Amino acid sequence: MRNIKIATAQFENKSGDKEYNLSVIDRLSKKAAEAGADAIAFHECSITGYSFARKLSRGQMFDLCEFIPDGESIQRLQSIAEKNKIIVLAGLFEKDELGDIYKAYVCVDKTGMLAKHRKLHPFVNKHILPGNEYTVFDLRGWKAGILICYDNNIIENVRATKLLGADIIFMPHVTMCTPSTRPGAGFVDPALWKNRETDPTSLRMEFDGLKGRAWLMKWLPARAYDNALYAIFSNPIGMDDDQLKNGCSIILDPYGDILAECRSFSDEFVMATLNEEKLKLAGGYRYMKARRPELYKDIIGKAHHAEQRVSWLEQA
Repeated sequence: MRNIKIATAQFENKSGDKEYNLSVIDRLSKKAAEAGADAIAFHECSITGYSFARKLSRGQMFDLCEFIPDGESIQRLQSIAEKNKIIVLAGLFEKDELGDIYKAYVCVDKTGMLAKHRKLHPFVNKHILPGNEYTVFDLRGWKAGILICYDNNIIENVRATKLLGADIIFMPHVTMCTPSTRPGAGFVDPALWKNRETDPTSLRMEFDGLKGRAWLMKWLPARAYDNALYAIFSNPIGMDDDQLKNGCSIILDPYGDILAECRSFSDEFVMATLNEEKLKLAGGYRYMKARRPELYKDIIGKAHHAEQRVSWLEQA
């Protein structure tokens, strides 16, 4: 495999404004291509916006959704990819001919759609159905996978995608700065975002603390390290509906080390070169070789006891 240059972006999307969001995707894609990137990844629902969907009825959700690959946004992404000579990954809400609704993330180049993943563990709106397949595809000679946001918190999903051959996993999110049972979690006051130019320190303390980056660093590097893969994490910056998000888009290598990270309060991208050598030098490669599936194949696939199971549908 030749080296591949991947960019990950952060930007402040506008709820339901596909035209605006696609214009930002176009602008950042152009800049990334000019900087030498082969591909650029954007966050979950980067085309449509995300948090506002929790307020939508089924009819409103259906109107927001698009058919894939025939919908207007996919055609626009293809045009962006062709014009800027770069592969683009972005997310939106999807509908199918049966009237079902999904949360999708696509990879598009000048020829059309290379891959589509339906989120396995969706929430935000009760009318969204879960996808039921893992996604692995060819990307410039590499094997890549996609897992959307909460999909990555279920560690079996990351290992399964790796076992299917993925050496790169794109991990688009809309996360952090929300309440949780874990200590230190919570919303970040939108007033800090409004005052980011006059008081950047207070905002950065919130973004980097346990409400944001410090929580991310508890688990994200482990996904890359344990599975000997490159993790491409993308997340929005700024207001997503009435919720403030901290960006922090990151590229991690198979050692779990950060290769590049968005650290501004602006729409931006960072880029890193991925090389094949690290895949076999990383500890996770040796751990994968040492696996003994016969010990735990029946345990890993075992159903939870009802009283132990936490339903992500009920959390929505």
